[in-house]
Amino acid sequence: MEITVKQMNRVALILVEGRVDSSTAPELGRALDERLDSGNRNIVVDLNQVDYMSSAGLRELVAALKRAKTSGGDVRLSAPSERVAEVLELAGLDSIFQIYDNQVDAVGSF
Repeated sequence: MEITVKQMNRVALILVEGRVDSSTAPELGRALDERLDSGNRNIVVDLNQVDYMSSAGLRELVAALKRAKTSGGDVRLSAPSERVAEVLELAGLDSIFQIYDNQVDAVGSF
């Protein structure tokens, strides 16, 4: 898994590539925590290049969402791949996260 972080005005954009499973999910959690720790309350996670996400990855996203919400921010998802979109839907997380078709819409939603 590869993670790239870009700062775009008041939003941190986190691009994730590859598999997010029990061995790589903690790395995603650290990237999200670092953004929140540095004062970024608004985060967009781009999941377009993620070909697999386990429940461990979902837990990291939910934990970051809860943490962001307590500080008045939000975590929004951008362009989940078809497989990831299915996992989000099956877990019922498509009703908890705001999900956008692309990065521009997701970042612009803040």
